Amino acid sequence: MRLTAPRPWPPSAAGPVDSRGCTRLNGSPVFDTLSDRLSATFKNLRGKGRLTDADIDATAREIRIALLEADVALPVVKDFIAAVKERAAGAEVRGGLNPAQQVIKIVNEELIRILGGETRELRFAKRPPTVIMLAGLQGSGKTTLAGKLAKWMKESKHQTPMLVAADLQRPNAVTQLQVVGERAGVPVFAPEPGNGVGDPVDVARRAMDEARAKQHSVVIVDTAGRLGIDAEMMQQAADIRDAVEPDEILFVVDAMIGQDALTTARAFEDGVGFDGVVLAKLDGDARGGAALSIAQVTGRQVMFASNGEKLEDFDVFHPERMASRILGMGDMLTLIEKAEQSFDAEEAAKTAAKLQKKGGKDFTLDDFLAQVQSVRKMGPITKIFGMLPGAAQFKDQLANFDEREIDRIEAVIYSMTPAERTDPNIINGSRRARIAKGSGTDVSTVSGLVERFFEARKMMSAMASGKGLPGMPGMPGMPGTSGGRKAKQQAKKGKAKRGSGNPAKRAGQASSPQPEPGQLPAAFGGAGGGTDFELPDELKDLLGKQN
Repeated sequence: MRLTAPRPWPPSAAGPVDSRGCTRLNGSPVFDTLSDRLSATFKNLRGKGRLTDADIDATAREIRIALLEADVALPVVKDFIAAVKERAAGAEVRGGLNPAQQVIKIVNEELIRILGGETRELRFAKRPPTVIMLAGLQGSGKTTLAGKLAKWMKESKHQTPMLVAADLQRPNAVTQLQVVGERAGVPVFAPEPGNGVGDPVDVARRAMDEARAKQHSVVIVDTAGRLGIDAEMMQQAADIRDAVEPDEILFVVDAMIGQDALTTARAFEDGVGFDGVVLAKLDGDARGGAALSIAQVTGRQVMFASNGEKLEDFDVFHPERMASRILGMGDMLTLIEKAEQSFDAEEAAKTAAKLQKKGGKDFTLDDFLAQVQSVRKMGPITKIFGMLPGAAQFKDQLANFDEREIDRIEAVIYSMTPAERTDPNIINGSRRARIAKGSGTDVSTVSGLVERFFEARKMMSAMASGKGLPGMPGMPGMPGTSGGRKAKQQAKKGKAKRGSGNPAKRAGQASSPQPEPGQLPAAFGGAGGGTDFELPDELKDLLGKQN
């Protein structure tokens, strides 16, 4: 019997393209719908002093519907709901002061369990090279993922990987791997041209000799896939496995194909066997049931997740962090890891010293630009702030955010003279007109950037001096931020701000759009304003270490 995996339609994404040339799929990330449904369910529990059996049954029913709509496998849903109901009916909730938080805690722990529990690390061979074989259906993203894994091995694990082009069936598969390898800075062993020419088993065997001769510590073998599971595909994969004796066989799953991924995984387990799972295309708009089901159904943990088209869009899969994201609690640990990789410790210390002296007046627009560029290195702004707790509150604003706003900020600052960047106070009307013309923007954009720079410098200076967080005005892409509690209290005590005496100016003030809670700052596509922003404890600790 031939099982054919459904291909996503349209075959290629035709959505908008971001500032770096990457296709950005329309719609929400994989777990957005599930996260929204669970949040609405937990909202109904707020304010209840004690949970009744009816409350537990209603909550379990809503969670069951949410999971089924997310395309989670039925056996997994039944097991999950039974575990939640059993624990929710126990003393740990009945005696709790806040039932809603207790239920969220239970759901979080059960999500971690079905996602695989603890993080699974790669096994390295005692004697190099460590051989990793990639298997999966055609179109699942194996070739691109091979480059991502090789780049991660090289930069994070300090290994010397080599890619092996053993997919000789798909047209231009060898060429694609060579291009990906060049981008990753990793050599590719490709003695055969592919396109149906050559023996993949012989290529894999010769690759092992090449790796030993050139002392590569890791060998990543990219194998052929098919549009469906067939005997020929399984036999070829099994022959390559026997030839290279891999330390890890990773099964690459397209997160967009739903429950059919489970059928494919079972077939591969019976025909070839695999040790771990890699989820590809997690940035798509599918429902993501495969990600929540595959570890529980196959007994093999998800080890890596690919969430974009760039080689950097690759992460180790942490079940507890993914569960936290699904429940809208953010992923601060991943955010901190990205910050530590992107920010230079020495430069951060110099910046902190500038902010601590003279009220931060030594902090220039060049320093501000360096901070913006460091944030950009962490990845797209929408993904960065999607990791913050409570990011779901401004999900729509982030979805509409244009990454090119960062380019405009860079253009404005680069259009200034060195003296203007050092002392923005000298930027008068004529200078602003010149800067606007040079950067391709308008005078109001230049004026707004300069004003927000002064606000941001004041805020960061207060943080660096240990005076607390007076709000987050003007920070790049920081949504929903405004003056702090002290400013609000002073505003309440004082009189309301009077309008201008000029009737035309007063009319303009009245017609100007007022910021909505959770909007992005104006420089980043929003109107600024919003509610107070409280940094999570983990980020406070990180800032404390850098200072």
